[in-house]
Amino acid sequence: MGPTIDQYIDIVGKETITHLRELAAPLAGMKVVHVNSTRVGGGVAEILDRLVPLMQELGLDCSWEVISGKDDFYHCTKSMHNALQGNAVPIGKHYLDEFERTNVENAEQLRGALTDADVVFIHDPQPAPLLRQMPDRKGKWIWRCHIDVSKPYRPVWKYLRQFVVEYDASVFSLAGFAQQLPHQMYLIPPSIDPLSAKNRTLPQNEVDSVYDEFDLDRNRPIITQISRYDRFKDPIGVLEAYKLVKATMPELQLVLAGGGATDDPEGEAVLAEVRDAAGDDPDVHILLLPPDAHTKINALQRASSIVLQKSIKEGFGLTVTEGMWKSKPVIGGDTGGIRLQIFDHHTGFRVNTPEGAAMRIRYLLKNPNHIERIGDKAKEFVRNNFLLTRHLREYLSLMLALVRGDSERVEL
Repeated sequence: MGPTIDQYIDIVGKETITHLRELAAPLAGMKVVHVNSTRVGGGVAEILDRLVPLMQELGLDCSWEVISGKDDFYHCTKSMHNALQGNAVPIGKHYLDEFERTNVENAEQLRGALTDADVVFIHDPQPAPLLRQMPDRKGKWIWRCHIDVSKPYRPVWKYLRQFVVEYDASVFSLAGFAQQLPHQMYLIPPSIDPLSAKNRTLPQNEVDSVYDEFDLDRNRPIITQISRYDRFKDPIGVLEAYKLVKATMPELQLVLAGGGATDDPEGEAVLAEVRDAAGDDPDVHILLLPPDAHTKINALQRASSIVLQKSIKEGFGLTVTEGMWKSKPVIGGDTGGIRLQIFDHHTGFRVNTPEGAAMRIRYLLKNPNHIERIGDKAKEFVRNNFLLTRHLREYLSLMLALVRGDSERVEL
């Protein structure tokens, strides 16, 4: 059992929770289905894990379905993800045929759940063709894109677009990500759950436990990046930045921690590249964590002096939000949704190169009072903009707009 909605009052205030109940009241009993391609690993699964129960508590008949496929399907969708984020990655007909065939198979299994739903949220490219398999669908279908498609590889976007144009609406995280589409489009950034195991306040003994478990020296500074082993997260660039700082600050320690996702077949290869680049440096700690290691991730971030997310492409970057929520200055790549969260010298620093990251790491470690000042600002910025309650409010508002679209106003 997760936290109830009233348990968020101490964090966001009673007025916010009252507003959520008022928004949800006209939607009571409505059947809402979310569909994605993995139940564990990655930000989408983490959001749905808490968003769906809260919708249920507010009176919606809400469920979460997951499609699955074979290796060629995941090879295709990973290539598609890379191409949509700007890499020139042609995808062969064999893989595209498998992509469509897998969606046809999953459509048969999910037909009962989806055809009579009032609202269906389809998350990201993997299940996008499902709508075409539901000609007798009842409700509104929304394509929710979590990735940076601001400058996609055009042949792949053109292929995917043929499925997306048939939706009733699309949701993007930033205005810069939105593509030209013939339906209503909405902007809803992702969020974190402040009461989840990954983000709740921890007693000091739980934070201290990671020092011993991962052989970290609590008396020396630690910089940490938490993310899947993915080239877009640039773990090699983090290592390069660490080495540049280490040359003048030998006391520095680096933690690279993450796991895989069931829909990401490239993780093992990237992890091997990272281990090879790290060599035998005893102050580099490369951790492969299981999907349920949320408390350990929480503790690692809280034990760190600085949190990094040096992505070169990023739909949003929930690990940025997580680090900021823990009052840590975050150094992130100057890309995608990270730009929405990090403001230089105020909530962290944005960088483009390992050299830039190294400069900011040195600056913060030499000015510990700035670590505290920036961390405090960062936490309040997250409280006001990127918590799950805001995300829920905007989804409820979107559903009201779609299902009551023929009304001049909606009474709450």
